Amino acid sequence: MNGHEAQRMEFGIEAMNAYGGEAYLDIRTLFEKRGLDLTRFDNLLMEKKAVGMPWEDAITNGVNAAKALVDALTPEEQARIELVIASTESGVDFGKAISTYIHDHLGLHRRCRVFEVKQACYGGTAALQMALGFVASGVSPGAKALVIATDEARNGSRNTYHEPSQGTGAVALLVGSDPKVLSMDLGANGYYSYEVMDTCRPQVGIEAGDPDVSLLAYLDCLQNSFKGYAERVEGADFRTSFDYLAFHTPFAGMVKGAHRKMMRAFGGPGLGAAQIEEDFQRRIGPATRYCTQVGNIYSATVFLALCGLIDHANAQDFHRVGLFSYGSGCSSEFYSGTFDRNSQRVQARFDIGGHLTRRHSLSMDEYERILDRSMEIGFGTKDAEVQVGDLSSLYARQFEGRKRLRLVRVKGFHREYAWT
Repeated sequence: MNGHEAQRMEFGIEAMNAYGGEAYLDIRTLFEKRGLDLTRFDNLLMEKKAVGMPWEDAITNGVNAAKALVDALTPEEQARIELVIASTESGVDFGKAISTYIHDHLGLHRRCRVFEVKQACYGGTAALQMALGFVASGVSPGAKALVIATDEARNGSRNTYHEPSQGTGAVALLVGSDPKVLSMDLGANGYYSYEVMDTCRPQVGIEAGDPDVSLLAYLDCLQNSFKGYAERVEGADFRTSFDYLAFHTPFAGMVKGAHRKMMRAFGGPGLGAAQIEEDFQRRIGPATRYCTQVGNIYSATVFLALCGLIDHANAQDFHRVGLFSYGSGCSSEFYSGTFDRNSQRVQARFDIGGHLTRRHSLSMDEYERILDRSMEIGFGTKDAEVQVGDLSSLYARQFEGRKRLRLVRVKGFHREYAWT
């Protein structure tokens, strides 16, 4: 396939699925029990946060998101997955990529490139762009790539204002030349990156940084990455070029503020508060639906927003969506793609909304016990058995017999998993 043939083809997301854990905590309950300022609760625009179990980690999250995608493929299609990229800031080893575990437990062919990328919450977009470059290059016609953006938050931010927004989960994307879900606008990308110490993970399980600096960096990157996009795409207009928008969503209140700032900067003169609010509800509201139920899952969050958008948009025959990805430190990108009503039909089989609805609602006592136990098997653990213990009733209800991958033990640093 020559370059001209590649340009005439479409490439993008063939299918995607999200895993938002099997339990959640109500955010208002957390605010009340922690004695946090309830005026901040109103500004978050969040309802629930996904909570990981002691037998879950970034690997189980990734596999549990990707398994439905892989199982839906024929053996011949599975064999064409030639690239598996995991993006995470929740790795379990300084050298060994978590994608090696994911590749193994999905039963994929060994003739495959397997590696891991890291750049805070931007890592998922970095992995997607690598995958697109590979499948669109034509070096292996018909090849597919599997991108797994997966992360988790433990108890490092207990009793802080970071705690309510931190979630756990993963989104898996199948990337190829039959983009039934999202056809990417190849080459329509705006980048903006620089060094800043806004948020970081300097120690295992600890998140640090300055939330005010992080907010300013996010807003700066959104404006300037869109400017970069507009310089590449003739006639690009923030208000009229995109039927929908899906942004990296640490919490929906942050996205609402960012949208307001963008509308004032690029929406044209004379826009009032009511017009900006209507635009937010219509173009971004659908993309916040799942994020408000899961919380910030870092490198997967922009894709969780995309999942929510596809499932809840008033889909017709053609829509363009503008996507914004931001990762602390920092890297950012504004890019775009198109979808239609058939995208919703393709995605309906994964029933992401149903999965989130069926999760267990945690009491505060259960949540505290999970946080205490979540550090038992941490980074660098050499030997340990993962016990269900005092969470046996939750395990029986949400995991037993449901074909979820769980961590069983660590033996000589090697993590061993099994299906429930």
